[in-house]
Amino acid sequence: MKIYKISIICLFFNSLFVVAQTIPEKQQGKLDTNKFRQMYDLMATPNMYRTASGAPGPEYYQQQADYKMDIELDDKNARLDGVETITYHNNAKESLEYLWLQLDQNSSNKNSVTKKKGSSYMDEAISVKGFSKKYLEEAAERGFNIASVTDDKGKPVSYTINETMMRINLVEPLKHGSKMVFTIKWWYNINNYRVEGGRSGYEHFEKDGNNLYVLAQFFPRMAVYNDVEGWQNMQFWGSGEFALAFGNYEVNVTVPADHIMNATGVLQNRDQVFTAAQLKRLALAEKSYDNPVVVVTQEEAEKAEKGFSNQKKTWKWKAENVRDFGISTSRKFVYDAMAVKLGDRTVMAESLYPKEGNPLWEQYSTRAVAHTLKSYSSYTFDYPYPKAVSVNAEDQGMEYPMICWNFGRPDEKGVTSDQTKYGMIGVIIHEVGHNYFPMIVNSDERQWTWMDEGLNTFLQYLTERTFQKDFPSRRGPARMIVPYMKGDQRGLEPIMTNSESIIQFGNNAYGKPATALNILRETVMGPELFDYAFKTYANRWKFKHPTPEDFFRTMEDASAVDLDWFWRGWFYSTDYTDIGIKEVKQYRVSAEKPADVKVDQPSRRNRFNLTGPMVYAVEKTTSDASKNGNVKELKTLKEYLAANFTKIEIEALSNPNYFYQVTFDKPGGLVMPLIVDLVFDDGTTETHRFPAQIWQKNDDQVTRTFATEKAIVKIVVDAKLETADIDTTNNTWPKENVPSKFDK
Repeated sequence: MKIYKISIICLFFNSLFVVAQTIPEKQQGKLDTNKFRQMYDLMATPNMYRTASGAPGPEYYQQQADYKMDIELDDKNARLDGVETITYHNNAKESLEYLWLQLDQNSSNKNSVTKKKGSSYMDEAISVKGFSKKYLEEAAERGFNIASVTDDKGKPVSYTINETMMRINLVEPLKHGSKMVFTIKWWYNINNYRVEGGRSGYEHFEKDGNNLYVLAQFFPRMAVYNDVEGWQNMQFWGSGEFALAFGNYEVNVTVPADHIMNATGVLQNRDQVFTAAQLKRLALAEKSYDNPVVVVTQEEAEKAEKGFSNQKKTWKWKAENVRDFGISTSRKFVYDAMAVKLGDRTVMAESLYPKEGNPLWEQYSTRAVAHTLKSYSSYTFDYPYPKAVSVNAEDQGMEYPMICWNFGRPDEKGVTSDQTKYGMIGVIIHEVGHNYFPMIVNSDERQWTWMDEGLNTFLQYLTERTFQKDFPSRRGPARMIVPYMKGDQRGLEPIMTNSESIIQFGNNAYGKPATALNILRETVMGPELFDYAFKTYANRWKFKHPTPEDFFRTMEDASAVDLDWFWRGWFYSTDYTDIGIKEVKQYRVSAEKPADVKVDQPSRRNRFNLTGPMVYAVEKTTSDASKNGNVKELKTLKEYLAANFTKIEIEALSNPNYFYQVTFDKPGGLVMPLIVDLVFDDGTTETHRFPAQIWQKNDDQVTRTFATEKAIVKIVVDAKLETADIDTTNNTWPKENVPSKFDK
């Protein structure tokens, strides 16, 4: 009955503005630009491989690439030699005429086209070392040196190298269900990433002469072939990362005998590489769920870093169903670990770091790894791999299956600033989180950076909030993306932009999608619907290759929330949020018909509101001030209620004293929910939340009427800064004068 009564008044208000519409004799046609139109024009057509629901279809397939490798590190010369045997399984229905591999190390060749991609400017000021490196020094020899490619019978295989891609020229097509076995022998000189740059390489410590290696993209890797674009053989230009097939790995890595190593997979010969004391500590770590156990102590690491052994030791690793392989090794490493319970399984959280990382790393790294596994698993699926490893490599932040490198160290006096501490914890959460996206939910990083970085940054924000209540997150909250979204449009591009074309990489691929998902969860869908749909996506596509459409469709399919307007605005445009208050009118209700009010004739649709005793809306004027601000004629309204409702019905009705008609406008192009706070004269606040669909029939402005028992003294749009509104100066009525920076 409460709703019934208000509809009598409010619907009548609407009827006051009904006017006859005339159609011009000649009208120009127009395209459908409604921001709520469905996305059939933007998304790929569903098929038997990928369904309209966003799930893998009955004909979905993916290729498999298995690797057996023998790797040897020459520590004195910083050189890596390897032999790998690849078994490539063709699960596609069609035959393949050739195979493509990625040679990402070739991007650092001195003559690589990668170095010629972009503009080059003369520095107005530069260090002597920087000047020498840029203009005087001969570039180092980098990139893969392919010694041989042979088939399973030892015969040479024809191949062609095009920059960072290598084509294996098959003698005859590889049919469905068949496999190709071939062996590549290669070597390359490892880069000093702190001098030359790069996502992997070595860090050199001048004081003790040691190197700390983080090795990735260190072997020729199979490119992805799938139903979406065939071979993903786009060149590696540097920004777009990697598209990789799942497979099983057996990797033997030979290093100096005094090195400590960790890598993707399970160590097969721990008894041969650890001391008896270290093995006992490792056994304790595997049963310690509360605190990390130091397996290789700092004292042992400091002793080893002075030795420079000439002996060798081989570490044997095996990994199942992973898309890549990473290695980190050094004689400087301290190693600690602890157990993490996830469902009915126990996995290991582990850290490797030089003494330069302490005391920061021994306090936080492994604990941050464990917390990340628990948090991410709660939003997706229980972590399926046996371990997750965090390695301290300064100036790095990069991820691989089960292992990642992360920056952050105290200064030379052992003092850690809050910026360093939280930066380190944040990057550990982020890089460990990449195990879920894209290492398991295996999206195409070379095409769509946001599908791993954006989703991962969103979950990083949720994880930071539970790691510490006041964690200073850099990305995720809506207010933090505002400076980017209000920036010069010439420097912006939609999230749905290929990795190599993004101008502001961090904002576009990390910050904006993370913010969008946070708004989607907290403001648009609500955590319950969002979390169920997000978990559905993660489980549908774990160990598979999803596309953006698979994500968009699954989020709608599992929630029954139409989100086409959201994807279209946030992901396919550079529109921004700007919603304001245009006008506020106050009304009183009366039994007397004002002279200037014209009442429409009752029709089939409006007869309920226009027949029987009437209530009229009269706009409040300044002369009403003598009535103590009360805009309702209580006696008249009560008489009407008594005449039209039973006593029981009257008792169930609310008793509004004030009526406010508020017009909201939308200078920004982005469609968003409308969140309105009404602040009353007694200091209390009432929040009204309207869905984004309130703008569906008028993208410029909408009007809502509020019937309240108390007088409104203030109205605020998006008071808690939930929608990334770029201009809050128009969000308040009465309009507030915001002091300038000069005034402050």
